[in-house]
Amino acid sequence: MTDYAPMTRKEFDELFNEVSNWGKWGHDDERGTLNYLTPERVTKAASLVRSGRSVSMSRPIDTAAEVDNPNPAFHAMVRAYDVGNPEAEQFVADYLGCGCHGNAHSHIDALCHVAYKGKMYNGKPTSNVTSTGANIMDIARYSSGIVGRGVLLDIPRLRGKKWLEPGDGVTGEELEAAEKAQGVRLEEGDIFVFRVGHYLRRKELGPWNIEWGGPGRAGLHPTAMRFLHKRKVSAFLPDGDGETVPCSVEGVKSPVHALQIASMGLACGDSLQLEELTSACQQEGRWDFLVAIAPLRLPRGTGCLVNPIAVF
Repeated sequence: MTDYAPMTRKEFDELFNEVSNWGKWGHDDERGTLNYLTPERVTKAASLVRSGRSVSMSRPIDTAAEVDNPNPAFHAMVRAYDVGNPEAEQFVADYLGCGCHGNAHSHIDALCHVAYKGKMYNGKPTSNVTSTGANIMDIARYSSGIVGRGVLLDIPRLRGKKWLEPGDGVTGEELEAAEKAQGVRLEEGDIFVFRVGHYLRRKELGPWNIEWGGPGRAGLHPTAMRFLHKRKVSAFLPDGDGETVPCSVEGVKSPVHALQIASMGLACGDSLQLEELTSACQQEGRWDFLVAIAPLRLPRGTGCLVNPIAVF
């Protein structure tokens, strides 16, 4: 666990304002940093497809209750071949029930998902999200897809480890060091794919309590948001959820989410698995690729399950 100097609420509020994109694309903007993903950048990203190899970045949907998955997905067959007339045409069908957030299922957050001091991105009041869902900035705002150049920064590789340990935070300076070590650079409009080895650690050592009160999890240090803000990344895809837990910010348990979503308006995924992608990058000899994400068109939704695809 890395020992960081505590950040006061005043220092956090100053950082929140420093990286804020409120008003940058207009008072009524609901796309946030996806505004960086212009048609020109999407077209340029398409030129990265050379071998045609595609790789999933999602975790398998998990139906087993564990300490880090207290609300597992529910999957059941509602029609099956072993019921009915085998002499006639038959169909099978199933049902999936699953939360749109949490630490076990790969998903993407809508910009309404996080608020700080009663305000969501662009200063919108939380009264816009009620028990009936979100009136603004719902996940359907992403329904046209998120397609662009992805860049994987592999921090365990930089440190010569299999994974980072719980509570270990990554600074902006270390992200720059990873760029140099891998010979790649995050540019405006890029999709930042961030690996700490969370999924591999869970696979080899088993689940653990990743919340406060347990060992926690590895992620970004809040000051790393300066790096993401400066580089104008369009989306963030981590193999944990980006948070360092525990993180010593006074009175704020999820500072990275507050900074990324409520302040920057950054499109954020959670709980991906990047092991297949890491292997593909090593075999292809490069760390950038085309990313395609197709969030569900769920009106009033605060997020949805997702299966991001990297294409080489």
